[in-house]
Amino acid sequence: MATIYKRGSYQYEVTVRRRGFPRQFRTFESRREAEAWAATIESEMARGVFVDRSEAERTLLRECIERYEREVLPSKKGYIRYLSQAKKLKALLGDYTLAAITTSVVANYRDKRLKVVAAQTVIHELSLLNRILKACVIDWGIALPAGIPTAAIRKPTKPRGRERRLLPGELDRLLIASESEELEAILYLAVETAMRRSEICRLRWKDVNLDGRYLRLDTTKNGERRDVPLSIRALGILESLPCQPGGHLFSMRPDSVTQAFIRAIKRARQHYEDECQERSIKPDPCYLTDLRLHDLRHEATSRLFEKGLNVMETASVTGHKDLRMLKRYTHLSPTELAKKLG
Repeated sequence: MATIYKRGSYQYEVTVRRRGFPRQFRTFESRREAEAWAATIESEMARGVFVDRSEAERTLLRECIERYEREVLPSKKGYIRYLSQAKKLKALLGDYTLAAITTSVVANYRDKRLKVVAAQTVIHELSLLNRILKACVIDWGIALPAGIPTAAIRKPTKPRGRERRLLPGELDRLLIASESEELEAILYLAVETAMRRSEICRLRWKDVNLDGRYLRLDTTKNGERRDVPLSIRALGILESLPCQPGGHLFSMRPDSVTQAFIRAIKRARQHYEDECQERSIKPDPCYLTDLRLHDLRHEATSRLFEKGLNVMETASVTGHKDLRMLKRYTHLSPTELAKKLG
């Protein structure tokens, strides 16, 4: 049964009571709005489809994001990256209540972000928002009246996977321009083993088995342990490093490796352009440009196939669980394929 009280000159407070349901109350600026809301609530209760909106209406998304940061994110491998995404969600959506987060609000957020960042970045942010809203419903018992809106909107189209492979001589020039024996060893290992930057930087001497010619990775992106076989060149690189039992193979942090790699590319490109100028030839605009550190993992994966490893053998080295993702990382040289055709 609904009861409506007039509060002051311009407000109406409506309360709905029904056995078996929590008391519902809300304030409106007109009696007509109050009666319409009460009729909706009573109808939902009578039909058994009522969802208590009160907690969702008084809880800000910002509060849920901050709780997720405290309780869930610290256990995630991409903790720092997720914090950055959460910061953007709080800035643009944090002042909305959970009940106000509708499909149109999320779609508007998507469209605004697509104007300033890449589609893949927006996909990651929407994915984090989806996980936060799921935690609200499943773990924290907050009912969302309209369900989880991120499940109903169209996601941005994923960009095409990068196809950049090393051109002849690029790796040698990079190694010369690295100006660091440690960076040189890291780049060599990346190409020889297809390991990720973080995996290489986390390596400890206890993970190295020189006699068995493999590295044991206890912590990987997909959460599973992986043994990485070592080529003769990779083995030689490890044997040349100063051994510190119990310590890390490398002192550089992942972000430091990336910055050093970027500087090495710039130096290598400048040396290349200087050589071209001395020889009075036009430099190739694609040479030592648009090259990222993660491209070395693409290069290594493609080389594994070109050496004759099958799909399962290559996946066991790279750690890919999804063969579709493995295909995105593989860009075989048509010249090498032509040689196989005879």
